[in-house]
Amino acid sequence: MPRLVVLLMLLSVCGALAAASPEEEAIEKTVDELKAPLYSPFVERYVLDELKQLRSEQAQTKQELIQQIVDREHQSVDRAVTYATDTVTYFFYLIAAATSVLVLVGWSSIREIKERIHSLADEEIPKLIHEYEKRLVLIEAQLQQKSEHIEENREEIERTKEIQSLWLRAQQESTPATKIDIYDEILKRRLHDCEAMTYKADAVLELKEPQWATNLCLQTLKIDPENSHAFYQLACAYTAMNQFDEAVRYLTAAIDRRERYRSDILSDPALQALKGFKAFEDLINAT
Repeated sequence: MPRLVVLLMLLSVCGALAAASPEEEAIEKTVDELKAPLYSPFVERYVLDELKQLRSEQAQTKQELIQQIVDREHQSVDRAVTYATDTVTYFFYLIAAATSVLVLVGWSSIREIKERIHSLADEEIPKLIHEYEKRLVLIEAQLQQKSEHIEENREEIERTKEIQSLWLRAQQESTPATKIDIYDEILKRRLHDCEAMTYKADAVLELKEPQWATNLCLQTLKIDPENSHAFYQLACAYTAMNQFDEAVRYLTAAIDRRERYRSDILSDPALQALKGFKAFEDLINAT
């Protein structure tokens, strides 16, 4: 009977899968027939909000982990103090028992035993106190370090939120001058932000300032020598300055690092002047 039930369940699952296959085929057919990307500013805003939420959750998780570590350190200190107290207590019990034995066998007087107990206590207790003071100082230093890390993370989270807000503003602006001001604000908060530098170079090219854009891209390459966007913007800047050999050289470097630029160069208005230039045509026709 159990085998029959299992077989019936398998048959029902197979039937459900077979019934769902036409819907999957319809979805695949719809996807294949798409002629334009499913993209809109709302999708981009949704992705940015999700990234922002993810970063906040990561920061919160990190803070929770640090709090757990601090709690465990406190528990370790409590256990250490309890252990020290119990050790001293047992030590006195042991001395009392030894004293009783000595009194019974008559080895020394009660005064001598008392003096010995005090001398032993004076020797051992400072040692224990010194040892646990060292441990507490070490724990305090670790807690201070973790507190500094928490503060640094908090400041980094606030700075990231501000930068994210500035990026959203930059995407909504239409004038190059306003975009440049926003990118400068981003660079004030994160001095070596390569992405902000390259996008600022793009806005500068719209203002017909190719030399300025060139300087920005070269600064970016000093920070990140493999930044493909910086190579691409250099190609656009040298094209604007009619230095076609340099433009093709940097464009080749950009394509070597990111192949998708090959599909953009024909439609980019900043590179239209290269059409008909032999090195550029060879680059386009290269496989």
